[in-house]
Amino acid sequence: MDEELRSLTERLRQESGGTAEYRRLARTEDPDELAAVLTAAGRPLWARELAAFRLGLAGDRRAFESLVLLLNHRDPPRCASAAYALGRLGDPRTARAAAALATNELRVAYALHPVRLLVTLRAPESVPALITTLRRRLHPHDPYRRVALACVEGLGALGDARARPVLDEALAHPSLAEAAIHALARLPKRN
Repeated sequence: MDEELRSLTERLRQESGGTAEYRRLARTEDPDELAAVLTAAGRPLWARELAAFRLGLAGDRRAFESLVLLLNHRDPPRCASAAYALGRLGDPRTARAAAALATNELRVAYALHPVRLLVTLRAPESVPALITTLRRRLHPHDPYRRVALACVEGLGALGDARARPVLDEALAHPSLAEAAIHALARLPKRN
């Protein structure tokens, strides 16, 4: 069993109390049954998350909207599982949605997993969104250093020369300097 799926199912088994409904959703191979959970009224969050995650891993695009909502959730484990499933879903809308969430200043506290997803996707939207998000984090006493650090590391992993100016700026921030040095070393050499 995939480690992410194992972790999610254990967390949701505890959250659901291990009910018969949980066991049924964890075992079913019927994508229509899982998709019905996403549209039915009054279903608990754990059931929606389990259904969306399983559909996402199966490449069923009916999970897209639910996974994007979970990617922007206040609970980090839900965000992480949604990012994992979205990274495997193969929906062309994913990068644009992740970029919108990563750059939304009103939701920056929840931007860590969208940033990491953008790095995984390596989409055209990834580098511009990470540059924008990092630039906004480069002011004194910004409380979102984990988001900034994820941007620095992600820009290094993506290796796009457009990131050089913002990574140079990140060198001036002690909590980001070491990661910025490593990220800059991964960029193409200047001509």
